[in-house]
Amino acid sequence: MFLIKVAAAAVNQTPLDWDGNRARILDVIEQARGQEVRVLCLPELCITGYGCEDAFQSTGIQRIAQQVLLEIVPQTAGMVVSLGLPLLYGGGLFNTACLIAGGRILGFAAKQNLAGEGIHYEPRWFKPWPADVRAEVEVHGDTYPIGDLIFDCGGVVIGFEICEDAWVADRPGGDLAAGGADIILNPSASHFAFGKQEIRRRFVLEGSRAFGVTYVYANLLGNEAGRAIYDGGALIASGGRMVAEGRRFSFADFQLTSALVDIDATRQQRARISSFQPDVTEAGATAIASEFEFPTLKPAAHSAALPAWESGAAVKEEEFARAVALGLLDYLRKSRSEGFVVSLSGGADSSSVAALVALAVRFARAELGHDGLRHKLAHISRPPADADDQAWVHRLLTCVYQATRNSSDTTRTAAAELAVALGANFLEFDVDEIVNRYVDMVAAGLNRQLDWETDDLALQNIQARARAPGVWMVANVQGALLLSTSNRSEAAVGYATMDGDTSGGLAPIAGIDKAYLRQWLCWMERQGPEGVGPLPELALVNRQQPTAELRPPQAGQTDEEDLMPYEVLDAIERAAIGNKYLPLEVFYLMEAQYPQYDAQQMGQWVERFFRLWTRNQWKRERYAPSFHLDDQNLDPKTWCRFPILSGGFQRELGQLRAELEGR
Repeated sequence: MFLIKVAAAAVNQTPLDWDGNRARILDVIEQARGQEVRVLCLPELCITGYGCEDAFQSTGIQRIAQQVLLEIVPQTAGMVVSLGLPLLYGGGLFNTACLIAGGRILGFAAKQNLAGEGIHYEPRWFKPWPADVRAEVEVHGDTYPIGDLIFDCGGVVIGFEICEDAWVADRPGGDLAAGGADIILNPSASHFAFGKQEIRRRFVLEGSRAFGVTYVYANLLGNEAGRAIYDGGALIASGGRMVAEGRRFSFADFQLTSALVDIDATRQQRARISSFQPDVTEAGATAIASEFEFPTLKPAAHSAALPAWESGAAVKEEEFARAVALGLLDYLRKSRSEGFVVSLSGGADSSSVAALVALAVRFARAELGHDGLRHKLAHISRPPADADDQAWVHRLLTCVYQATRNSSDTTRTAAAELAVALGANFLEFDVDEIVNRYVDMVAAGLNRQLDWETDDLALQNIQARARAPGVWMVANVQGALLLSTSNRSEAAVGYATMDGDTSGGLAPIAGIDKAYLRQWLCWMERQGPEGVGPLPELALVNRQQPTAELRPPQAGQTDEEDLMPYEVLDAIERAAIGNKYLPLEVFYLMEAQYPQYDAQQMGQWVERFFRLWTRNQWKRERYAPSFHLDDQNLDPKTWCRFPILSGGFQRELGQLRAELEGR
């Protein structure tokens, strides 16, 4: 029996925050040392931050990263530690993990497979390192190995799969196992998406089983750079068994997850695999060796228990609540904003945003306590003296209901009741006079009266735009962040007023579809997150049909009457934009999926979607930054590119019309 204590750290880093990133790394190392950890894995690019974007291309940034590395190295005595940073070699920039043993750099393992889909643009900055290639690189006057490396630390062999390396079919882990690896470290920057943690569990477990190793997976934590949210969730598996799993969505600076593993046991397990073939050639005997002494340890019980919600029936609802809440609080503190402002209409979108801000406070305070939250938000002036959730929400959240003559008592009551229940600061503005002044001014300029028969869209939009200056002013006066309340379904078809309801510095729900958002609000009303409970004041919001309330009340305006049923809209979006199907193909899919609707009606909806999609790309280009929550994001800056000007699917829509005419 050869027992070693290993650990993975989920750390909340910030791009280019050199002193802050270094301090958190040193805190992790110190806590790990206190727990007698001997092998510690930190996340990918943890020194620079993962989301440095084009700043990675600065040679000055690379020099500072190396300086910070050398400042950390002396603090690793008695431990084996992995730290991530970019490294320039041979004219190319490589994403590397530096392995340090006992206060000495052993070398730099380079990432072989780069993430270049969805939110990831690694090939823009980095080059993939070729398998089985090793070289030497100079760092501050000293020369170290770089490349496809394997390390022998006091007889324990360690290799790397860096994030994407574990997601590809031909994983480096097979070669590492053939080279005798006992431990595979996976420093990752794997952003949150619904259901993604289960995929991570599978490749960590399978990697530990198939390769006969201990597999240590470390991930980033929190809203690192603005759009991506990292859920943490460190994983440690040994010989096909999960032995430790870290907490996800933590508001702490870091989470350390450790486990005691038996190196002899995994070696014996691998030796029993009949298909395993060790590399006994000279090429396979090139591990970088270092003296290192592991202490003798006694067996201890393991616990890989998850919080109840992780295995419950509402995992997606819990993940949505916790991911966006964490993203909001991190955005608040990293942007050094004094709070949030929401234009609360009493409808589903703005109510969701307000509720998510309140959840951010409740989750953070439950984990950190009153004093911990004050420390986390140390930049906030006048923090609440009372140590309860409502006092914190009142300090951080201002909701503004802005009425026109077309607003109803229902939405006003819904907004007021929700704001009171959350503890928010609630303001009411009447913008009807402002709207009338704009209408009269334009009518005089055009020398004609404006009416709903001929000027419907203009009269709707001016109401939404007239609400923006006042709520922006509230945000400016308070030094707060104005949150846009637009969702992904609206973004797909441009059902939003630019410089109106799209106004804001952050759009926290622009990555989620309206159908799911309404489902989540019903769950919030009746059940709510574990440890928080339901929010029954959402009942009045949930009983309404979604409406912009921009036409006169007698028009009976609803979103779905203007567009189509939201569940259909979202299904069309997934087929057309996510799966890249053409109009006729989308129609066939929708006809099979929703047989309750008439074929002619479905055809009209499909055509409406494609026309609105192509017409409104310019709006999506102007949306405030949004959080990435699944693989259907429409953000053109980081995910879904589409030309602002295009042919508009004219030929393809003609094929759809011909199909409908032939029926």
